[in-house]
Amino acid sequence: MNPKLKAVEAALFGTHKHPEFGPGDNITVSYKITEGNKERIQEFRGDVIQVRGDGTSKMFTVRKISNGVGVERVFPLFSPFVDSITVNKVGRVRRAKLFYQRKRSGKASRIAEKRMAEETTTKD
Repeated sequence: MNPKLKAVEAALFGTHKHPEFGPGDNITVSYKITEGNKERIQEFRGDVIQVRGDGTSKMFTVRKISNGVGVERVFPLFSPFVDSITVNKVGRVRRAKLFYQRKRSGKASRIAEKRMAEETTTKD
């Protein structure tokens, strides 16, 4: 990548400090909504089903079930409307794109949570 382009990207998008997340993670995205002349922050909590793009064009799709209906929303990672991103659970998946989740419902749509290695202790 061109060094001048990197400097421009850093100047424009360097203020965003979002946590690392990937497909299968359960996240909460707080984004700004403008209604007339008022602005408020709304949260969208769901599972990440895909992350695509690179650099400033990176986007991710979040899916949740609302009143029995699946709702998906695509967010640009470096959008000025994305206020914050919080990782709630880290999922254990074996694919980068989880489109098969669209066909599942109920308990079948659950994603296993990744276990952390720091909890293991040895008996003496």
